[in-house]
Amino acid sequence: IKLIVYEPFYETLKQKGVSTYRLIQEFGVSRSLLDRLKHNKPISTQTIDDLCSFLDCRVEDIVLYRKE
Repeated sequence: IKLIVYEPFYETLKQKGVSTYRLIQEFGVSRSLLDRLKHNKPISTQTIDDLCSFLDCRVEDIVLYRKE
């Protein structure tokens, strides 16, 4: 069971009108990072910080902690 998921990340992209292509081309986000997010694999707090900076959003706009 994954307790930390990145579902809000995709909603934030949609709300801000940012495509994954733009993240890769403009911000240098790797395809492997996008794959990690898609499959709810661990990422570093530095990466979360970078994504918040790129998207001008809060941590909770990227990460969701599910207590199960």
